[in-house]
Amino acid sequence: MKWIKNHKIAFLVALLGAAGGFLYWYFIGCTSGTCNITANCYTSVGYGTLMGWLIGDFASDKFKTKAD
Repeated sequence: MKWIKNHKIAFLVALLGAAGGFLYWYFIGCTSGTCNITANCYTSVGYGTLMGWLIGDFASDKFKTKAD
């Protein structure tokens, strides 16, 4: 439970990344089906979640170092 509290910013940004990945797939996407990331919604959402987690974890670390 402590780990989740320490990474709550990363979780929130990962959820935003997942929503962003879905919206990118829905509105822009890949019509031909040959694009690796945007060919279906699962890979697009997964990639958005991963990028959101990485950005959120980086930001969380930066906020912690400023607070110390």
